Amino acid sequence: MPSVHLCQRWWRERAQWARSGLLLNGRTCGRAHSGSRGFAGHIKARVPNGRPGSTVGTFSETGSHRSETLSWSDQVTKHVRSADIIHSPEPGEEEPHRSRHTEIMASQSAQVASDKRFLIFFDFDETIVDETSDDIVVQTAPGHHLPDWLKDTYQPGRYNEYMQRVLAYLAEQGVTESDIRSAMEKIPSTPGMLTVFQFLRNRPPQDFEVVLLSDANSFFIESWLRRAGARQLFHRIFTNPATFNRDGRLVLRPFHSHDCPRCPVNMCKQVVVRDYVARRTQERGRPYQRVLYVGDGANDFCPALALGPRDVAFPRKDFPMHRLITETHEAMPGEFKAVTVPWMSGDDVVQRLRKLVAE
Repeated sequence: MPSVHLCQRWWRERAQWARSGLLLNGRTCGRAHSGSRGFAGHIKARVPNGRPGSTVGTFSETGSHRSETLSWSDQVTKHVRSADIIHSPEPGEEEPHRSRHTEIMASQSAQVASDKRFLIFFDFDETIVDETSDDIVVQTAPGHHLPDWLKDTYQPGRYNEYMQRVLAYLAEQGVTESDIRSAMEKIPSTPGMLTVFQFLRNRPPQDFEVVLLSDANSFFIESWLRRAGARQLFHRIFTNPATFNRDGRLVLRPFHSHDCPRCPVNMCKQVVVRDYVARRTQERGRPYQRVLYVGDGANDFCPALALGPRDVAFPRKDFPMHRLITETHEAMPGEFKAVTVPWMSGDDVVQRLRKLVAE
C-alpha cells in the first residue's frame, strides 16, 4: 500500500501529464510509486512539466573506456511529436533533420562497429537496478533522510536542480565519494537483469549495439556497472554528467536542454533516441533490423513513442511506462507503433530476444 506522500506525488505527476496532453483516460497508473524515481526521504517526479524555449545546458556522453562531458551552444531540437517515428529514409525520401545534438553524437559514435543487427536501449533506475539511485544516495545522509527545508525546495520539472542541492548538502554533512560509491555498489539488480546481460555478452558481436539512457547520473551508473562487471557491455551511456570537485562535492549538471513539454527540463529521452538512431543509420549506411527499448518509468514512454512498427518496447509490467502504453492503445488505437512486450523479470526480455535473433 503506497504511502500518503507517494499518492500525493502520483496525482501531481498525473496533473502534469494532463497539462501536456498525455493523460489519456483519467485512470490511475497502477503502483503509484513505481517508475517515478522513487520516494525515500525526498521527492522525485519523473514526468514533470517541460520548459519550452529553455536555455542550453550541457550534453554528456559516457563512452566505452572513457567518461567525458561535452559543452555545446546550439539549440538541440525542435518540439518532438509522437508522430515522429525513427526510421531510415526510403529511396527518394528526404533525409531527416539533423540537430547540433546529433552532430556531437556523430564524433563520439564513429568507433562503434557498423555491423550490428539490433540497437537496444536500457533505462537504469528500476530497470537495470531494482531501486532508484537518487533514493539510495539519500540514505547516506545523517539519519538516512533529508531535512524538510531541503525537501521543500523541490519544484516540478526541476528535479535535476533539486538533486544538485541534495548533493551539496550531503557534502556539507561529510558524505564522501567513497560513501556514495559504496551505496551505489550495493543496489540490487532487477530480477533477471543479469541474465539479460549474460545473454547479450554471449551473442555474436554483430547482434547487439547496447546503449544506456538514464536520467540518473554518470557517477551513480558507472559505480554500479563497474562493480557488477557490466561496464564493457555498453557501447554508449547517455546521462546527466556528475563529477567530484576539489572540495569533495559531487557536482551534477543537466544532460541537455529541449522543448518537449512531456519531459523534465534536463532530459528528453526521445530527443536522444531519435538523434542517435538517425546518426548511426547515416554512419552505417543502413537501418537496424529493429530498435529495442527496455524501461519502466513515464519518461521511458516518451522515447518509446518514437519507435516504429518493427521495433519493440519492453515496459516493466504495471509500472508507469506500461500503463501509459496500455492507455494509449485504448484511447488512440494505432498511435503507439511499437510491438509491446511487458516484463516482470529479465527472463521475459531474454525470451523475446531469443526469438528476434532467430529471425
